[in-house]
Amino acid sequence: MKTCACKRRVDLFRGTPTPTEVVAVLTAHGEPGPIELTNADLAQLRLAAQALATVFRADSTAAAAERLNELFHAYAGPPRLTAHDNTGWHLHIDAEDDGPWGRWLLTSSAWALATLLAQHQTPPGGQCAAPDCERPYVNAGNGGPRRFCSSKCATRVRVANHRRRASS
Repeated sequence: MKTCACKRRVDLFRGTPTPTEVVAVLTAHGEPGPIELTNADLAQLRLAAQALATVFRADSTAAAAERLNELFHAYAGPPRLTAHDNTGWHLHIDAEDDGPWGRWLLTSSAWALATLLAQHQTPPGGQCAAPDCERPYVNAGNGGPRRFCSSKCATRVRVANHRRRASS
């Protein structure tokens, strides 16, 4: 399992990560450098994450597919192969190799989520069921259906339920 090299979890849904923190996450997960991000880039990434969150909040497979199609219509270009920056041939569905970071996040994530939906015929993810958490999670189809974004949230809810039952 690949471990993230960043010192803390970068969350575009909560908090205000710095460009340096987001660059560390991108680099740790294989994005070729050098990467330069500005605060304006982070604002675009945050907007893209919010648009993608609507897919995770969909209440059915059809609703998730409809939302993904809306994102493709609004942001994606025709699929194309590219080998920019000596990365080897790979698919892009954004309009340009050096386009805005927000569009890259939105189109590449929507492509991945659409692939999961098509493979498993279920929503590609969901929103954490913990009462104080709204983070999305991806359902890769391994094991049973997920309800939580992390084992930390699942454990916290389980412990709270156990304590509530024990005090009754």
